Amino acid sequence: MYRFDESDPANRSPQGALPQGQPLRLTLCYRRGFCRKAILMWKPDEGEAREQPMTWKETIGGDDVFSAQLLTPSTGLYWYWFRIETAEGTFVVDNEGPRDESLMPYQLTVYDAALKTPDWVKGGVMYHIFVDRFARGGAQARPMLPGTVLRSDWGATPTFLPDEKGIVHNNDFFGGNLEGVLSKLPYLQKQGITCLYLSPIFEAASNHKYDTGDYMRVDPGFGNESALRKLCEEAIARGMRVVLDGVFSHVGADSIYFNKYGNYQSLGAYQSKASPYYPWFTFRDWPESYASWWDIPLLPEIDKNEPTYREYIAGKGGVVEHWLDCGISGWRLDVVDELPDAFLDSLCSTIRRKRPDALIVGEVWEDASNKIAYGARRRYFLGGQLDSVMNYPLKDAIISYIRNQSAAIMADTMAILIQNYPKPVLDSLMNILGTHDTLRILTALGNESLPETKAEIASFRLSDEQRVYGKRMLRIASALQFMLPGFPCVYYGDEAGMEGGADPFNRVCYPWGAEDEELVDWYKRLAEIRRARPVFREGAYKLVIAREGVFAFKRGEGADTVLIAVNVGEEKFTFPMESFELDLIRNKPADACAVAGQSVAIYAKGRQGV
Repeated sequence: MYRFDESDPANRSPQGALPQGQPLRLTLCYRRGFCRKAILMWKPDEGEAREQPMTWKETIGGDDVFSAQLLTPSTGLYWYWFRIETAEGTFVVDNEGPRDESLMPYQLTVYDAALKTPDWVKGGVMYHIFVDRFARGGAQARPMLPGTVLRSDWGATPTFLPDEKGIVHNNDFFGGNLEGVLSKLPYLQKQGITCLYLSPIFEAASNHKYDTGDYMRVDPGFGNESALRKLCEEAIARGMRVVLDGVFSHVGADSIYFNKYGNYQSLGAYQSKASPYYPWFTFRDWPESYASWWDIPLLPEIDKNEPTYREYIAGKGGVVEHWLDCGISGWRLDVVDELPDAFLDSLCSTIRRKRPDALIVGEVWEDASNKIAYGARRRYFLGGQLDSVMNYPLKDAIISYIRNQSAAIMADTMAILIQNYPKPVLDSLMNILGTHDTLRILTALGNESLPETKAEIASFRLSDEQRVYGKRMLRIASALQFMLPGFPCVYYGDEAGMEGGADPFNRVCYPWGAEDEELVDWYKRLAEIRRARPVFREGAYKLVIAREGVFAFKRGEGADTVLIAVNVGEEKFTFPMESFELDLIRNKPADACAVAGQSVAIYAKGRQGV
């Protein structure tokens, strides 16, 4: 009866989010003679619905074609749908098809035309390092906070059982440090890594460091400020950048700011209302009852609207400026949805003023273009805030596609990302398969379920058969991670075949000398292909096919086009389309344009290899 496909340029042009001032052409087809009048309905995110008559253009086949041009007045989210007047009554057409009332309108993102993301990100590869578990380097003797356990059994299972009070302290350290990261730069360079994302490195009681003790000091267990400067300098010399993890929504109870246990010489908010840090926290009944992150007493929550805290973090000479001066190239912002817009505006403004090409990535687990947090619509990508977010929707889609052998999952997820995210953001999305918060991707792909208890998970390993299957699926998953629009981020050790359940079993030490060399070489090859082909920087994405287990897409246009095809099914699939002369994976002339079962194929036009 009707046809409107927002992913079709014939119906919505141009595709994707729009810079302010760019008109949008919408075309709706309805069964010939059935529609008496077509009206475009649209509204700002916080505003009244408006109507705009659509113009009948022509009749094609059995359809009347109606068209309208929408010019949005300002940046923001807009929603649109269609109202159709017929002899049988009035209907609306939206994401759910024709019906009596609109509940699921289409989204239009309109962003500042000046929005630009760092060029150095595009075409590169990020590597996420959990510092304590990556590599040791230099002398290991160092001052430690009370209660710290320094372990010598590199590669053993991290402590995971709670104490007699039910608290997991995360206080066992394996000795990974900044000198260790520095010593592995040659390996990372060989793997094609262009950006190192370090888990928090500031002084803190835990091994994960998300309980900040002192924002202005590198944890002594990891090194010192000189070690960070040296790492940044050597990374730049090798074509790499360093990005730090900024945890600004909460601090540790064991910190100079709160000082609950008296381990610091400062006057903390827990100790006195006269503390300069007292206004940073929300006490219900001082000092024992206070707001904390997810009600975890070890993590007192910060009032981000407190001016003195904002000045401390984002002011002149504050935390973000200090570490940018040390040579870092950007920030990953932990739980960014918990940072109010006013605080985030100030933070991002300071970063951009200090270093215009710095990368700002936010931790968001959902579609960040329409995220609502604490009752407010977030405006991360409209201009002035984030460059990128962690692409959890893509991660979830890849795993679901492989488990369910349904390529429609991939096609639908990519259609949403393409439409909702500004192109500069899309090209900079942090494409992940696993993080310090999720189970290892090889484990996730090799086995759908884990044991129930932590003790059982601690000893769980894939069977030989599961591991062989998981590795095949990981080749497919990583190819999607590297070749789809965005900036792939490899969680340390995924390329080495590490297994593990969720925290802390995904944070085991890197297996130096026992890597899965097949996977190491595979990840290296994917990075080589990305680096050699400009289409992986900002090239267009176009779906080719999504049929059962086969998902294929193109990057780029014309002579520079690259075809990427993945197949989680068991049968070979041949493409009835124009020829691609070069097999990029094997770096030799292509025999045919096809993808084998449970496999990956990457083809390019021309005969120039990588």
